[in-house]
Amino acid sequence: MPRLILVLVSLRSLFNVGGIFRTADAVGAEMIYLGGFTGTPLQSKVAKTALGAEQRVPWKKVGSMSGLIADLKKDGFRIVALERTDDSIDYRDWKPAQKTAILLGNEERGISPRILKACDEVVHLPMAGIKESLNVAVATGAICYSWLDKTS
Repeated sequence: MPRLILVLVSLRSLFNVGGIFRTADAVGAEMIYLGGFTGTPLQSKVAKTALGAEQRVPWKKVGSMSGLIADLKKDGFRIVALERTDDSIDYRDWKPAQKTAILLGNEERGISPRILKACDEVVHLPMAGIKESLNVAVATGAICYSWLDKTS
């Protein structure tokens, strides 16, 4: 059975965090790790937006991204960052693993080069318009449903 974990890296919007909890519940993600200054469901804006999903999807606040990534790799998870880089893979060409952890980065700065180096793959959503990225909660929905479609 496919397994999905989401890792939020210093998301600044509590509403984005809550929206991601709803997506995680919808696609059957087994865990959300909250890194950096990402808010938690203990904050009312996260819980309000999550609409109860924060009670269904387990979550944990983590202090060390490198430690978490190492632990997930030991458990057999493929670590995938959702980020646009010179070497990133178009999500349409992505072949996700049955055990995938998707890292989602800060709304303004994305994911740091240090963390990107620790990932197994970097995947992006192509943009046809003038903007370079989608809102992180919207992008999470797109990549999670792509993962679900390709691993089911």
